[in-house]
Amino acid sequence: MKLKPLADRVLVKNDKAETKTMSGIIIPEAAQEKTQTATVVAIGPGTDEVKITVKEGDRIMYDKYSGTPVKIDGEDHLILKMNDIVAIIE
Repeated sequence: MKLKPLADRVLVKNDKAETKTMSGIIIPEAAQEKTQTATVVAIGPGTDEVKITVKEGDRIMYDKYSGTPVKIDGEDHLILKMNDIVAIIE
C-alpha cells in the first residue's frame, strides 16, 4: 500500500526500541520505553502557514503522544503534523 500525506502531515516509520542494555541485560518488551525517534517515509506539500522542513530519509524526534498510528504492509508507521516534529537527528 502506498500512502501520500496531505497538507502539513509527515509519514514516519518508528525506530526500533533497544532490547538490550550496553552491559548485555535484556529488556522485556513490557518495560521498554517507547522510542520517540523515527525516519521520514513521505511528506505532504505543506500549507501557506506551515512549511515542510524535513525530507524523506531524515531521522527525526517527535512529541511523545502525537500522531496517528497506521499499519502499512504489516509495519507500524505514524502520521505526524509538522508541528509535532521537534528535531532532525544528524
